[in-house]
Amino acid sequence: MLKIAVLVSGGGTNLQAIIDRIQDGSIENTKIDIVISNNRGAYALERAAAAGIDAEVLSPKDYETRQQFNEALLEKLKSRDIDLVVLAGYLVVVPEIVIQEFRNRIINIHPSLIPSFCGKGYYGLKVHEGVLSRGVKVTGATVHFVDEGTDTGPIILQKAVEVKQTDTPEILQRRVMEEAEWVILPRAISMIAKGQVSVVDGLVKVEE
Repeated sequence: MLKIAVLVSGGGTNLQAIIDRIQDGSIENTKIDIVISNNRGAYALERAAAAGIDAEVLSPKDYETRQQFNEALLEKLKSRDIDLVVLAGYLVVVPEIVIQEFRNRIINIHPSLIPSFCGKGYYGLKVHEGVLSRGVKVTGATVHFVDEGTDTGPIILQKAVEVKQTDTPEILQRRVMEEAEWVILPRAISMIAKGQVSVVDGLVKVEE
Protein backbone atom coordinates (compact mmCIF):
# COMPACT_ATOMS: atom_id res chain seq x y z
CA MET A 1 0.00 0.00 0.00
CA LEU A 2 1.43 3.35 -1.11
CA LYS A 3 0.91 5.86 1.68
CA ILE A 4 0.81 9.42 0.40
CA ALA A 5 0.72 12.85 2.01
CA VAL A 6 -0.93 15.61 0.00
CA LEU A 7 0.36 19.13 0.69
CA VAL A 8 -1.96 21.91 -0.40
CA SER A 9 -2.54 25.62 0.20
CA GLY A 10 -5.90 26.39 -1.38
CA GLY A 11 -9.08 24.89 -2.78
CA GLY A 12 -7.77 21.39 -3.27
CA THR A 13 -9.20 20.56 -6.69
CA ASN A 14 -6.22 18.34 -7.47
CA LEU A 15 -6.63 16.71 -4.06
CA GLN A 16 -10.25 15.99 -4.98
CA ALA A 17 -9.15 14.45 -8.28
CA ILE A 18 -6.85 12.08 -6.37
CA ILE A 19 -9.59 11.21 -3.85
CA ASP A 20 -12.04 10.48 -6.68
CA ARG A 21 -9.60 8.28 -8.61
CA ILE A 22 -8.75 6.26 -5.49
CA GLN A 23 -12.45 5.80 -4.76
CA ASP A 24 -13.31 4.68 -8.29
CA GLY A 25 -10.36 2.28 -8.43
CA SER A 26 -8.34 4.14 -11.08
CA ILE A 27 -5.52 4.46 -8.53
CA GLU A 28 -4.92 1.09 -6.91
CA ASN A 29 -3.14 0.09 -3.72
CA THR A 30 -2.87 3.71 -2.54
CA LYS A 31 -4.06 5.57 0.54
CA ILE A 32 -4.02 9.29 1.30
CA ASP A 33 -2.67 9.05 4.84
CA ILE A 34 -2.73 12.78 5.61
CA VAL A 35 -3.45 16.16 4.05
CA ILE A 36 -1.23 18.99 5.25
CA SER A 37 -1.94 22.67 4.60
CA ASN A 38 -0.13 25.84 5.55
CA ASN A 39 -3.45 27.69 5.35
CA ARG A 40 -6.12 27.25 8.03
CA GLY A 41 -8.75 28.57 5.63
CA ALA A 42 -7.93 26.16 2.80
CA TYR A 43 -11.03 24.47 1.41
CA ALA A 44 -8.82 21.43 0.84
CA LEU A 45 -9.10 20.73 4.58
CA GLU A 46 -12.88 20.41 4.20
CA ARG A 47 -12.43 18.08 1.24
CA ALA A 48 -10.18 15.89 3.37
CA ALA A 49 -12.68 15.86 6.24
CA ALA A 50 -15.52 14.93 3.90
CA ALA A 51 -13.47 11.96 2.67
CA GLY A 52 -12.52 10.86 6.18
CA ILE A 53 -8.85 11.72 5.69
CA ASP A 54 -6.67 13.06 8.51
CA ALA A 55 -5.79 16.71 7.92
CA GLU A 56 -3.50 19.08 9.77
CA VAL A 57 -2.32 22.68 9.50
CA LEU A 58 1.43 23.23 9.57
CA SER A 59 2.34 26.83 8.83
CA PRO A 60 5.70 28.61 8.96
CA LYS A 61 3.82 31.41 10.73
CA ASP A 62 3.27 29.16 13.74
CA TYR A 63 6.99 28.68 14.39
CA GLU A 64 9.61 31.09 15.68
CA THR A 65 12.06 30.18 12.94
CA ARG A 66 11.82 28.65 9.49
CA GLN A 67 14.17 25.91 10.63
CA GLN A 68 11.68 24.85 13.30
CA PHE A 69 8.92 24.65 10.70
CA ASN A 70 11.16 22.67 8.35
CA GLU A 71 11.96 20.16 11.06
CA ALA A 72 8.32 19.88 12.14
CA LEU A 73 7.21 19.16 8.56
CA LEU A 74 9.89 16.52 8.12
CA GLU A 75 9.05 14.87 11.43
CA LYS A 76 5.35 14.79 10.58
CA LEU A 77 6.00 13.04 7.26
CA LYS A 78 8.41 10.56 8.83
CA SER A 79 6.10 9.81 11.76
CA ARG A 80 3.34 8.83 9.32
CA ASP A 81 5.68 6.52 7.33
CA ILE A 82 4.85 8.40 4.14
CA ASP A 83 6.01 6.78 0.89
CA LEU A 84 5.17 9.64 -1.49
CA VAL A 85 4.64 13.37 -0.93
CA VAL A 86 2.28 15.02 -3.42
CA LEU A 87 2.36 18.80 -3.84
CA ALA A 88 -1.06 19.85 -5.10
CA GLY A 89 -1.04 23.63 -5.19
CA TYR A 90 1.35 23.99 -2.25
CA LEU A 91 2.73 27.54 -2.05
CA VAL A 92 5.44 26.91 0.53
CA VAL A 93 9.00 26.20 -0.58
CA VAL A 94 9.72 22.58 0.33
CA PRO A 95 12.65 22.49 2.78
CA GLU A 96 15.88 20.94 1.57
CA ILE A 97 15.90 18.54 4.52
CA VAL A 98 12.57 17.17 3.29
CA ILE A 99 13.80 16.92 -0.31
CA GLN A 100 16.90 15.05 0.83
CA GLU A 101 14.92 12.63 3.02
CA PHE A 102 12.35 12.00 0.29
CA ARG A 103 14.59 12.08 -2.79
CA ASN A 104 12.54 11.09 -5.87
CA ARG A 105 9.54 10.59 -3.59
CA ILE A 106 8.04 14.09 -3.88
CA ILE A 107 5.97 15.03 -6.94
CA ASN A 108 4.48 18.35 -8.01
CA ILE A 109 1.86 19.40 -10.54
CA HIS A 110 2.72 22.57 -12.48
CA PRO A 111 0.20 24.25 -14.82
CA SER A 112 2.40 24.60 -17.90
CA LEU A 113 4.55 22.49 -20.18
CA ILE A 114 7.90 22.71 -18.39
CA PRO A 115 10.39 24.22 -19.21
CA SER A 116 8.03 26.94 -20.46
CA PHE A 117 6.41 29.33 -17.96
CA CYS A 118 7.95 27.80 -14.88
CA GLY A 119 10.45 28.69 -12.18
CA LYS A 120 10.46 31.58 -9.77
CA GLY A 121 7.36 33.76 -9.94
CA TYR A 122 5.32 31.37 -12.09
CA TYR A 123 2.48 29.99 -9.98
CA GLY A 124 -1.32 30.06 -10.07
CA LEU A 125 -2.85 32.57 -12.47
CA LYS A 126 0.57 34.10 -13.15
CA VAL A 127 1.40 31.06 -15.30
CA HIS A 128 -1.68 31.50 -17.47
CA GLU A 129 -1.21 35.26 -17.70
CA GLY A 130 2.29 34.55 -19.00
CA VAL A 131 0.99 32.08 -21.56
CA LEU A 132 -1.58 34.52 -22.92
CA SER A 133 0.78 37.49 -22.97
CA ARG A 134 3.28 35.48 -25.03
CA GLY A 135 0.63 34.30 -27.46
CA VAL A 136 1.53 30.61 -27.42
CA LYS A 137 -0.98 28.25 -29.00
CA VAL A 138 -0.46 25.22 -26.76
CA THR A 139 0.01 25.03 -23.02
CA GLY A 140 -0.69 22.22 -20.56
CA ALA A 141 0.48 20.71 -17.30
CA THR A 142 3.49 18.79 -16.02
CA VAL A 143 3.98 16.31 -13.19
CA HIS A 144 7.58 16.19 -12.03
CA PHE A 145 9.72 15.05 -9.16
CA VAL A 146 10.84 17.82 -6.83
CA ASP A 147 14.51 18.66 -6.38
CA GLU A 148 16.30 21.66 -4.86
CA GLY A 149 15.47 23.88 -7.82
CA THR A 150 12.14 25.47 -8.77
CA ASP A 151 10.28 23.26 -11.27
CA THR A 152 13.59 21.66 -12.29
CA GLY A 153 13.12 18.04 -11.20
CA PRO A 154 12.75 15.03 -13.54
CA ILE A 155 9.53 15.14 -15.60
CA ILE A 156 7.11 12.23 -15.18
CA LEU A 157 4.12 13.18 -17.34
CA GLN A 158 2.93 16.07 -19.49
CA LYS A 159 -0.35 16.79 -21.26
CA ALA A 160 -1.00 19.51 -23.80
CA VAL A 161 -4.00 21.85 -23.79
CA GLU A 162 -5.09 24.17 -26.60
CA VAL A 163 -5.01 27.91 -25.99
CA LYS A 164 -7.99 29.73 -27.52
CA GLN A 165 -8.11 33.34 -28.70
CA THR A 166 -11.04 34.11 -26.39
CA ASP A 167 -9.29 32.80 -23.28
CA THR A 168 -8.86 34.83 -20.14
CA PRO A 169 -6.34 33.64 -17.53
CA GLU A 170 -9.23 32.29 -15.43
CA ILE A 171 -10.81 30.38 -18.32
CA LEU A 172 -7.48 28.94 -19.40
CA GLN A 173 -6.66 27.96 -15.82
CA ARG A 174 -9.90 26.00 -15.59
CA ARG A 175 -9.32 24.21 -18.92
CA VAL A 176 -5.78 23.24 -17.94
CA MET A 177 -7.09 21.83 -14.66
CA GLU A 178 -9.91 19.85 -16.27
CA GLU A 179 -8.05 18.57 -19.33
CA ALA A 180 -4.57 18.08 -17.90
CA GLU A 181 -3.94 18.48 -14.16
CA TRP A 182 -6.82 16.32 -12.94
CA VAL A 183 -5.80 13.65 -15.47
CA ILE A 184 -2.04 13.35 -15.18
CA LEU A 185 -1.57 13.85 -11.43
CA PRO A 186 -3.69 10.81 -10.52
CA ARG A 187 -2.11 8.89 -13.41
CA ALA A 188 1.39 9.62 -12.12
CA ILE A 189 0.44 8.45 -8.63
CA SER A 190 -1.02 5.26 -10.10
CA MET A 191 2.17 4.60 -12.07
CA ILE A 192 4.31 5.12 -8.96
CA ALA A 193 2.04 2.84 -6.92
CA LYS A 194 2.56 0.13 -9.53
CA GLY A 195 6.33 0.54 -9.39
CA GLN A 196 6.52 1.70 -13.00
CA VAL A 197 8.53 4.88 -12.38
CA SER A 198 12.26 5.22 -11.70
CA VAL A 199 14.86 7.96 -12.11
CA VAL A 200 18.01 7.10 -14.03
CA ASP A 201 20.71 9.69 -14.70
CA GLY A 202 18.28 12.51 -13.89
CA LEU A 203 15.56 11.30 -16.26
CA VAL A 204 12.36 9.41 -15.55
CA LYS A 205 12.12 5.87 -16.90
CA VAL A 206 8.69 4.25 -17.17
CA GLU A 207 8.15 0.51 -17.23
CA GLU A 208 4.99 -0.49 -19.06
